[in-house]
Amino acid sequence: MSRKYFGTDGVRGRVGRKPITPEFALLLAQAAGRVLKRESSTGEVTVFIGKDTRVSGYMLEAALQSGFLSAGVNVVLGGPLPTPAVAYLTRALRLDAGVVISASHNPFYDNGIKFFSAQGTKLPDDIEEEIEEEMNRGYECVDSAKLGKAKRLDDAAGRYIEFCKSTISSDVDLKGMRLYVDTANGAAYHIAPDVYHELGATVVADGNHPDGFNINQDVGATHTDTLPERVKAAGCELGIALDGDADRLIMADENRVYNGDQLLYLIARCRMAKRGLDGVVGTLMTNFAVEQRFHDLNIPFFRAKVGDRYVLEVLKQQGLQLGGEGSGHVIVLDKQTTGDGIVTSLQVLSALKRSGKTIAEYISDLTLTPQVLINRKYANGYDWKADEQLAEEIKKAEKMLDGSGRVLIRASGTEPLIRVMIEAEDAELAQRLATAIADKIPQ
Repeated sequence: MSRKYFGTDGVRGRVGRKPITPEFALLLAQAAGRVLKRESSTGEVTVFIGKDTRVSGYMLEAALQSGFLSAGVNVVLGGPLPTPAVAYLTRALRLDAGVVISASHNPFYDNGIKFFSAQGTKLPDDIEEEIEEEMNRGYECVDSAKLGKAKRLDDAAGRYIEFCKSTISSDVDLKGMRLYVDTANGAAYHIAPDVYHELGATVVADGNHPDGFNINQDVGATHTDTLPERVKAAGCELGIALDGDADRLIMADENRVYNGDQLLYLIARCRMAKRGLDGVVGTLMTNFAVEQRFHDLNIPFFRAKVGDRYVLEVLKQQGLQLGGEGSGHVIVLDKQTTGDGIVTSLQVLSALKRSGKTIAEYISDLTLTPQVLINRKYANGYDWKADEQLAEEIKKAEKMLDGSGRVLIRASGTEPLIRVMIEAEDAELAQRLATAIADKIPQ
């Protein structure tokens, strides 16, 4: 059965339009609660709910809470928290599931709902399908004697800060480092700066004044064009940029930006030097140069579908611990169960501190292949796979590259976008071919 509401990262859309309405959220929580209760050996179920800083989070939090309680499920409220914090706290508190209210890197007027299992991992596709099927039963409220109860976890942020600090060795501190930390006016605004400060760094914080409407607005991991200039202006040696729910990480020095592919490579090189490495997982979008370097180093490399849930899937299949994607989702499976921008940054900072190297020095043997990505909105009902003109343009590009590059076309799982990616040794050629393909997509 195909999923109607769940995409690659939960349910997401424009607030006020189905499925991101209070009515839908209530029914979704009821359905999820009933599924969780069936799976429970005791019938007692408790769910953790966290959210980012969007104004609509209050509305959806209340609706989800009502839905779970009316299904006889207990709720623990964490308030504004990074997505990976919800994954961690669900696991640490031995709860049955976690729910995050966030649209990640999207603008404030979007929002989303995603679930974590008791193990702190994204729900598998079959459970999401079961929840959608359960929604067909409609609204059902248990008897008053069986209603759930709710409470707030007041020290949720502090618990997660301590967890993040514990993911690097106790003999490593960040003293002497001056860090520019951009939290995208998002869920880590009151957490990330404290983590680095408590580990000894001097912190210049930015994007840390959320007002419900400014999440991801010209700041964070999806707006890094000026990050090197901001790092330099702040008198810092490194910049750390998170996205709205803090599961992505992009870094920069005063000269350049380092994406998820480069940071993944740096962590892999560090681990290879310390203890060896059995393999690394990337995605279909991972830069070809990264794959080639791992091949040269005799490190097996595997490509997953785009999305950190699929990276995790392949990590588990292959029995590996390290994977990620260029957008900044990096999973360090022996540290955290999902993409975690803060935990990933600490892996990088720890490697730099131990080696005395800069990021540029650490990855000096990696030169990325020029890669052009164009996100093109498409018209309602458009089927890009059946578009003969688009197919012809793709064939032309592949013939032009003649094996010296890659063409990748895919639909976004979270937005009405077709993503057109071209890799080529000639950056101008890549741009020209990507533009020609994107122009064939009707808007």
